[in-house]
Amino acid sequence: MTRRQITLIFAPLLALALIIPTAWLWLGPGSSQAGPHEVLDGVEADTMVVFMSPTCGCCGDWVTHLEEHGFSVETRETDQVNLIKQQAGLPRDLVSCHTGFINGYLIEGHVPAEDIQRLLAEKPRASGLSVPRMPMGSPGMEMEGYGRDAFDVVLFHADGGREVYNTYPAISAL
Repeated sequence: MTRRQITLIFAPLLALALIIPTAWLWLGPGSSQAGPHEVLDGVEADTMVVFMSPTCGCCGDWVTHLEEHGFSVETRETDQVNLIKQQAGLPRDLVSCHTGFINGYLIEGHVPAEDIQRLLAEKPRASGLSVPRMPMGSPGMEMEGYGRDAFDVVLFHADGGREVYNTYPAISAL
């Protein structure tokens, strides 16, 4: 391999290695963009505000699940969902695809409506609920002919504490 070929291959990689961390720092904490709590000003109590990517189909399916269970839902499509998660203080290992807020709680990912209803009834001192990742068969992730992956709903706190709020066992495909 010639020196020119090596330069043509590694120069763009080096540029990306410098640009990506710089962009993350620029958009990270301290950004002048409004955080989720500022954006939620004026939203009615008991309304779930869901931040989601405009290209995500499972997010819309989860919103439908919530509405079918009596929730009033307002969606906000954004390309900055990860920034909203970061500004809200969501631990990285609890991240999923969409982020909702209701009555002061953060709801991350494909949390079943029944668990959100329980949270709102019990009103624990907590930051919110999360179903990390995107388990197959969780609300919004159902596919005909497939079963359900086992998953936990995690109750998490601002101090980093967490506990399993509910457990859903795997179900074999029918």
